Amino acid sequence: MTRQAILSFMLMMPFLEQVMKTRFLALLLLFSSALWAENEVTHYDRIHLSASASGRVDNDTIAATLFAQEEGNKTSALANKVNKRIHWAVNIARKNPKIKVQTQAYSTNPIYNKSKVSGWRVSQSIRLESKDMAAVSEILGQLQEKLGLRSLSFSVSPEQRNGAENGLISEALAAFETRAKIIAQDLRHTQYRIVDLRVSTAGEMPVYQARGGMRMEAMMSASVAPPALQAGESRLTISVDGEIELK
Repeated sequence: MTRQAILSFMLMMPFLEQVMKTRFLALLLLFSSALWAENEVTHYDRIHLSASASGRVDNDTIAATLFAQEEGNKTSALANKVNKRIHWAVNIARKNPKIKVQTQAYSTNPIYNKSKVSGWRVSQSIRLESKDMAAVSEILGQLQEKLGLRSLSFSVSPEQRNGAENGLISEALAAFETRAKIIAQDLRHTQYRIVDLRVSTAGEMPVYQARGGMRMEAMMSASVAPPALQAGESRLTISVDGEIELK
């Protein structure tokens, strides 16, 4: 190859590179378009359906909320009285290792009379939780000597709930499969496949709410009998929602 030919080839290199790049991009675009068209398959005979299974489970956990409340003109004196009652209650509850004790909201709020502040209301709550119903019933009788009972609730413990839910999940999935087969047969299809499936849980919990508007003194007594407790049951529901494609 002569020197002039070599120089001519070198001058044409940028042009050749540009041509190669253009052709490569064109091929890449063509391949991508074909792949996109292949993936964009139209799906027919897709049906959304749902099924559920429910059951009742014994409540094995109790939670009680009690409160101390004082009203007057001097917030420091009111806070001191409330603090003493709460400390007294916490010390009693902690004596039983089966009862979980948690202090909760502490509030200081003004009391109005004809749009003017006439005093203050200081209050704090504690929460007791346990699986020992008898122990909670007994301690509530003690604590209501100085505290008011705000609410009682019964629930299913996580361990017992998980065991019950696992059984209900199997029932709900079986119900979903039965419905899917019925739909496929009635629409004259021999098979189906599950495209999407979601499982969710729900449950209800009985709650006892103390009557509102009662003064602190009216909710306490020097001698309070332990309350009668009946935990009852909670209803658990497992729902299965999904989409199937008939074949």
